[in-house]
Amino acid sequence: MRILFYALVPLLVLLLAAVLASVGGFFIVQVFDGLPVQKIINKTTQVLLVLSIFPAMAWLKLSKTDLGFAGGKQFLKQLGQGFGLGFVTLMPVFIVLTVLEINVIDESQAWTLSWFLEKSSIAVLLSLLVSLIEEPLFRGILLAGLLKKLPVPAAIIISAAYYACLHFIKTSRNIPAAELTLPNTFGLLVDAFANLFNPDILAAFLALLMVGVFLGLLRTERQASLGLCIGCHTCWVWLIKMNKTLFNTDFNADAAFLVSRYDGVIGPLVTVWLLVAVLGYWGWRRGKPV
Repeated sequence: MRILFYALVPLLVLLLAAVLASVGGFFIVQVFDGLPVQKIINKTTQVLLVLSIFPAMAWLKLSKTDLGFAGGKQFLKQLGQGFGLGFVTLMPVFIVLTVLEINVIDESQAWTLSWFLEKSSIAVLLSLLVSLIEEPLFRGILLAGLLKKLPVPAAIIISAAYYACLHFIKTSRNIPAAELTLPNTFGLLVDAFANLFNPDILAAFLALLMVGVFLGLLRTERQASLGLCIGCHTCWVWLIKMNKTLFNTDFNADAAFLVSRYDGVIGPLVTVWLLVAVLGYWGWRRGKPV
């Protein structure tokens, strides 16, 4: 019961942010006609969740170090180390996808050095932005808060579950501004949460769950190691973005079951690969002399 109680507290924060975003989205669309309300709700919810870090830090009496932030030079060093770790851990997946002909080279691209450098640079910046938002939220405040009340394994799994869920709380249904009312705005919110029960997302959900577990383990190994998580996450997102740029995904390939349609990378292969990495590390730690 204790674990269940603390596991549900972040859900209440998420629901509050989503409700406030829905109300805000309704009024924003009244002023700026033509904006898709479901995207406004989604982005506003994310902003509110990030902003919730500050009152949560005060309430839980957490410092920046508790969240995992190291000093300036050490943080930058961790970013580089994490980026390298991300490359080493995910590149084998792309090699397998290419060998199995799930990844097919996109011959329609320009394929010049300047084109590649431009695409790569933009992808790195966008990936860093994503990581700077998601890691302080999930491996920072959420994990740190759970660790104050729960054992490390429970805190890691619960934070990883929220991380995976947030990627799928969305709906493709839109309502024109002329037909939009506050009640059917909340209907969009219900649709978004209902998507969590869509069986089509299961493969991608499990993969993202393992991503969260891997990063949570990385975060809890050292007190101020959030930079490692941000660097690793940045590299993973960068590799996925570059994969989309350089390759097409052949979902008719014999081994296409190894990936999901979420992004053509996340899927059973990533789930198993990261599970092996986590279990291997855990076994190594248990056998390591104290």
